[in-house]
Amino acid sequence: MNFFDIILWPLRWVIEVVLVSGHAFVTSLGMPFNSGWSWVLAILVLVLIVRSAMIPLMLKQIRSMRGMMEMQPEMQKIRDKYKGKRDQFSQQAMQQEMMALYKRHGSSPLSGCWPMLIQMPIFFALFQVLQAANQNRAGVGMMSLDLAKSFSESTIFGAPMSAVLSHANGNSTIITVAVVLIVLMVGTQFFTQFQITAQNVSQAAKESPMYRQQRIMMYLFPLLMVVSGVMFPIGLMVYWALTNLWTTGQQWWTIRNMPTPGSDAAKKREERLRAAGKWDDHPDNPANKKKKFDEETGKPIVQTGQRQQPIGKQRAKKKKGKR
Repeated sequence: MNFFDIILWPLRWVIEVVLVSGHAFVTSLGMPFNSGWSWVLAILVLVLIVRSAMIPLMLKQIRSMRGMMEMQPEMQKIRDKYKGKRDQFSQQAMQQEMMALYKRHGSSPLSGCWPMLIQMPIFFALFQVLQAANQNRAGVGMMSLDLAKSFSESTIFGAPMSAVLSHANGNSTIITVAVVLIVLMVGTQFFTQFQITAQNVSQAAKESPMYRQQRIMMYLFPLLMVVSGVMFPIGLMVYWALTNLWTTGQQWWTIRNMPTPGSDAAKKREERLRAAGKWDDHPDNPANKKKKFDEETGKPIVQTGQRQQPIGKQRAKKKKGKR
């Protein structure tokens, strides 16, 4: 066992627990034990657990990335201020101003990488589970030899879960299923990035270098998925495709309900709130920025001229009894 295997061992053990438990659950509902669709549903359970646990991190990432996009004009001003100044004092001062800007906006240059960095070990651990199953070896935990064989040899549309496109040897079934999964992976990834760049970026941020970099990544990531899809097993691509579908739905909800101020998505949301008669009292309305809102009802608190004194429990009971 090499160093990489040792690091992934605990994560692999947890993944096997989730997969085996998910498989046992769906088979108890009547799904065939050796069906590839039973294992697809088990992988879906894994995706739901992983992505649900990552929701707080994703929300933090969304806020941070939105702040990153919105502060690009200010960032460019700092760069212009120190343009041509290569001395150590100027470079240090520029870095300090940039760090202060990040802190003010609650953003970080690494914020967009964390979800991917967290998911990569899960991805490789699942790859090891499939690899062991394909070699007729039991897992490190709950994945017995019988379950490993079932996982490896089960098929979806006739293609084994352990099959790899690069080793298809002309098998049209494996090639077709793998290509469909790659198209699904690429399509969902591209659509997710397109939603952000087309709808959830303000006009000022669109003029920044970061926006142009994000546009490049929108085309680069799908190409990486094409290359990866050729080398990875069908079961792993199922996990990736399901994860991308979750991301697409999550991004749609975020853009609809938490759009970047000044973006097209924010304008559409304002139009929906106006049509529903909720914009005048909504916290996102610039006219309400100085108002305080009730945490339970979400409605603005009306300030009266006289401050209401707090009433103790005993006085409150007496007052209620008099009524």
